[in-house]
Amino acid sequence: MQLPLSIDASSATTLQSQIVAQLRALILDRRLAPGAPVPATRDLGRQLHVSRNTVTAAYDELISEGYLYTERAVGTFVCKTLPDTLIGHAPARPEHRSGSLHRAMNLPLPYGGRGLTGLHRPSSPRLIADFVFGRSDARNFPEKIWRKLIVECLGGAAERMSEYIDPAGLPELRQLITSRLGPTRGMVASVEQVLLVAGFQQGIDLVAHLFVGTHTPVVMEAPSYRGAAFLFESYGAHIIPVPVDQHGIDVSRLPESRVKLVYVTPSHQFPTGVTMPLHRRLALLEWAAKAGAYILEVDYDGDYRYDGAPLPSLQSLDRNGCVIYLNSFSRSIGPGLRIGYMVVPRDLMRTAVTIKSLMDNGLAWLEQAALAQFVRDGSFDTHLRRLLHANEARRDALVSAVRSHLPSARISGADAGSHVLLTLPPEAPTAAAVQQAALALGVGVQPLADSPAWFFEHLDNADRCLLLGYTHLTEAQIERGIAGLGRAVGMARI
Repeated sequence: MQLPLSIDASSATTLQSQIVAQLRALILDRRLAPGAPVPATRDLGRQLHVSRNTVTAAYDELISEGYLYTERAVGTFVCKTLPDTLIGHAPARPEHRSGSLHRAMNLPLPYGGRGLTGLHRPSSPRLIADFVFGRSDARNFPEKIWRKLIVECLGGAAERMSEYIDPAGLPELRQLITSRLGPTRGMVASVEQVLLVAGFQQGIDLVAHLFVGTHTPVVMEAPSYRGAAFLFESYGAHIIPVPVDQHGIDVSRLPESRVKLVYVTPSHQFPTGVTMPLHRRLALLEWAAKAGAYILEVDYDGDYRYDGAPLPSLQSLDRNGCVIYLNSFSRSIGPGLRIGYMVVPRDLMRTAVTIKSLMDNGLAWLEQAALAQFVRDGSFDTHLRRLLHANEARRDALVSAVRSHLPSARISGADAGSHVLLTLPPEAPTAAAVQQAALALGVGVQPLADSPAWFFEHLDNADRCLLLGYTHLTEAQIERGIAGLGRAVGMARI
């Protein structure tokens, strides 16, 4: 360990006194924490180009003052309790910082400083059912096969781990992704169009890099995902919220003026859960071609369709190269994997890869290699089929429980995805009041104001809407949770 000490041999102050003063300052400022070790006298002498005896004398002085103590044959450490005489001698923290740090701390944050996406929610063991959005079931993670693949990939990892890889991602994984996109999304794309990213949020960030600057007009669904809204806002975008109806974004209400970017979730709109039908998709593409706008298609729940066949993606219908497709393995394997992918129009790919290289110089090789093998040997398809079957059973349990315990409530988005939007009747208490009553019964629910949703004021009865994630819960937990929610609605009326 090297300490940030600087010795001036030309100073009138002795070398020993300089060492003592600087070490004392490090301790008082808590940069050397109580109980922390300090370097051996020989090592510190070598670092500072002074004799070992000088360092030993400095340590002895600090020991006598109560700053350091020595354990024989172990080392020298900062005292865990400093002497009372030190109280009041610690350097005061400046109330106002200056320079670049001060400027950075005072930069305007998007939407009044509420810059978090709202996806990180610590689990609470005291809840009998937590209908939080975005969590996957840890019991479904293919731990055994994933451990095996990691070990296999490590067998030849020395060379690959010792060099940077293509910032666009591991070529073999990108190729496997393109092979899947044809049968699952109706897409025809080359490996040169596929770009791997660290999940949805980095993909949205990359698109913002491509298109958004100060006052850039960006259309977003209303309601929509606040992690995207906040990010676009942080780039200076002028966001234009366009309401969603039962078919997704209302194309007839899109602005006539030129728009740079449109953000949509057509497979399972967030948070309403509606699916955009084919005629609306074609209308949106026609509008984008006339307006000269690009469409960011976020297919965050496209792997889970329970009723009917999935519709072709917007990208597969695009004939003008205006759709950027974004998906991730977060919903299928787990958000902790942090691997997503984009399909980018050919004329944007070179710029997109350049931006990606500035962001991170590529994702971790080992996880990409393991995922490639997971897809290649068919394990991913097997895993996905099991998830689809399990999640459909959970969906059925949720719908049945709501019909039994909350018959007057309305469910949106149950035909696909990993969440539904539950709308309480107008005579019911507000969602915020129900949330508090439900917590007392051990049930966690999210009103839209406490969820990752944004622009939700455009929804009818928005103050009585609850976002319910369910694919991480068992069917028994879902039943108990919805039963508790039904009781909570009755309690909140009192």
